[in-house]
Amino acid sequence: MGNNRNDRFWLSEKSDRARLRNAENARKNRAEIVKALSHGKISRRELVRMGLFTTAGVLAPIGGLSPFVRSAQAQTTSFSSGCFGFDVPTGMSPSPTFGVPAFSAAMPRFDVLRRNTVSTLNPAPQAAANTTQQPVDPLLGGGTGPIEGRPPGAIWAHQRFAQFPPQIAIEVNAAQATANTTYNPGVASNLNSGINPAQSFPLRFSLDPRFPTQQPNSVWTLNGTIPPKLAQVRYGEPVLFRYHNRLPADVSQNNGFGRHTISMHEHNAHHGAENDGFTGAYFFPNEFYDYHWPWVLAGFTTINTGATDARAGAPNDAGGINKVPGDWRETMSTHWFHDHMFSFTAQNVYKGIAAMNNIYSSLDRGDETVNDGVNLRLASGSSNGKGWGNLDYDVNLMLADKAWDSSGQLAMDIFQFDGFLGDQITVNLAWKPYFEVERRRYRFRILNASVSRFFKLALADASGNARTFWQIANDGNLLPRVAPLTQTDELGIAERYDIIIDFANFNLNDKLWLVNLAEHQNGTEPDADLTLAQALATPQCDPGVGKFLEFRIVRNPTNPDVSRDVSVAANQTLIPNPDLSQIPVAKTRNFVFDNNPNVDTNDPVTTFITGAGGQRPAWGIATDGQRNALAADFGRVTAAPSFGTRETWTLTNARDRWDHPIHIHFEEGVILSRTDNRGNSVPISLAEQGRKDVYRLHPGGSVTITMQFRDWGGMFMEHCHNTMHEDNAMLMRWEIDNGGAPFLRPLPTPIPSPQGVTFEAPDDNMCNGVEFQTEPC
Repeated sequence: MGNNRNDRFWLSEKSDRARLRNAENARKNRAEIVKALSHGKISRRELVRMGLFTTAGVLAPIGGLSPFVRSAQAQTTSFSSGCFGFDVPTGMSPSPTFGVPAFSAAMPRFDVLRRNTVSTLNPAPQAAANTTQQPVDPLLGGGTGPIEGRPPGAIWAHQRFAQFPPQIAIEVNAAQATANTTYNPGVASNLNSGINPAQSFPLRFSLDPRFPTQQPNSVWTLNGTIPPKLAQVRYGEPVLFRYHNRLPADVSQNNGFGRHTISMHEHNAHHGAENDGFTGAYFFPNEFYDYHWPWVLAGFTTINTGATDARAGAPNDAGGINKVPGDWRETMSTHWFHDHMFSFTAQNVYKGIAAMNNIYSSLDRGDETVNDGVNLRLASGSSNGKGWGNLDYDVNLMLADKAWDSSGQLAMDIFQFDGFLGDQITVNLAWKPYFEVERRRYRFRILNASVSRFFKLALADASGNARTFWQIANDGNLLPRVAPLTQTDELGIAERYDIIIDFANFNLNDKLWLVNLAEHQNGTEPDADLTLAQALATPQCDPGVGKFLEFRIVRNPTNPDVSRDVSVAANQTLIPNPDLSQIPVAKTRNFVFDNNPNVDTNDPVTTFITGAGGQRPAWGIATDGQRNALAADFGRVTAAPSFGTRETWTLTNARDRWDHPIHIHFEEGVILSRTDNRGNSVPISLAEQGRKDVYRLHPGGSVTITMQFRDWGGMFMEHCHNTMHEDNAMLMRWEIDNGGAPFLRPLPTPIPSPQGVTFEAPDDNMCNGVEFQTEPC
């Protein structure tokens, strides 16, 4: 990270009017190109030929097009005395706040999705894709196509569907922005800062009516509404998640960004690949896709198969435990699910297609009053006889930076291939809100749902002092031991940190703030981690730094707080990591994340499309000694671990100028070691010592992990979760394909269309130079 704060440039609403006017004109001109590219009316190749796009893959520095170029009339206006120049990482003029003061409107809690009986689904779910034919919209080519977009046949049929038949149905739509008239926060109004759920909830980035309502195609969300959605599930209770595509059939109806083909990834559930939201298993408007989430513990086929251990269990409705097979040390708690459309993940997630998932277990049941010797009694409140899933003092927080145009409509510069940054921080899609709390312990499940921005969190009191809080989970997995903190590690994109804040340590009417310490110059990496005093100073070089959520302590606890006091040393042991000492390492692999990759395939559907004159994509991945990284192709099989084995993978960042949060689908891993950019060993922080699914690759550094491949099969992914990097070719496919029928080695690649999914052989029938039909790779 850099140390010179004079090279960070953002434009303030208070900047010179000529500069603001030129930036807004540039934004409008860029928006026309963004729109044409997103609609498929023009290609990167054509932009290069016209001189509007460089062969490096960015917009050319042309006045009136790029906000990075100053007009002759515009003068440099510093945002603060410590910053100078004019550089707008959003690619547009500053996002207005319409005269609304920060922390003047409440933060809405998540909208809880309805849990229905499976019989409410019509048609009824089935193991294989439902290929019943329907008319296809002429805008999508006409003719007929299947009602379900899941690839057909045995390979994409739900694995173990008869063994784990769905017991609960959750049915949602991907839809255009609209008002929420059925908001269900799952808690009483006094636990939601006084918000009345019966009132219509317009889609605005603040409850203050001065913020404009979003147009239907500015924002797409689950059911088309905000706040973000929350699913509540239990181990041993399989869920059928039916996901309808209600987006416009006309690809141009997107307000300039976003793609109407979608795929939902439950991050990082332990289930078959047909339910993983594979990037190439996308589906079209007017289709649905049935995802089968069985909610089983990893290792259920080999560990505790008789379901005799109460720690491997689910909370039942009577306050007891339903025991389940599997390893209790693999228990997960906080997930999220989001779009994973090939080359459009960043745009679709930024546009709003993201939600969270609370997973309840006998260890983490969501009822602090159940004292059965198994329940960890983490802050939640009492479920009043339900026995699980109470949300009173268990609060989901989705952090995301956003930008909007001068009229307040959500905007994005899709040309920021190094990483897109917004200049406004939202919590649960609300701009700098407040949240009312009682004087007791709260659990906050914090998700970084940004495109490229990292957060480093501190808790500040009114005097600017850092106050202690306790991290209990990382990436949805409860830690082996609680980590007392005054500031977190840098929270990478898609990472989840669960923390406990004890407001009993403060007085009525006190206020505290969550503060972001991670400063960005651009989307490549955090450029500096500021001290709390620096972050609280105003104005900031990076407007994403500083306070972003205000806590108001408004009353004493309604009921006694009987939750686990994690500040006490004796209460700080949570869930140990699985014991892998007796499981041999079958193979070691090396993955190097780099820029300027080679393109070795040319499939019109599966290959990342490149530009003219040998232009390379921005990002790629090299495997096991390959000289150059390769650009993404979801038809290429890069690795195929054998079913039932354990491997060790080393992930390396080839450059000192970028920070990559790497996500490996399907299975949690454990970090064995880290190195810095000089190859020196780096201690693993207490907060990273549990199981993880996102691994921060610091500039020039590496991380070595170990993970297992068991229970399920199919094709999965590994990619950078700076989704601008992912969408611009830093993604690879791997698969578990030798676990028996119906799987083949290698698996055929799905090729979706509105008229039905076809299959083709993998683009590259080689894996590390080995023809793996005859030899595993």
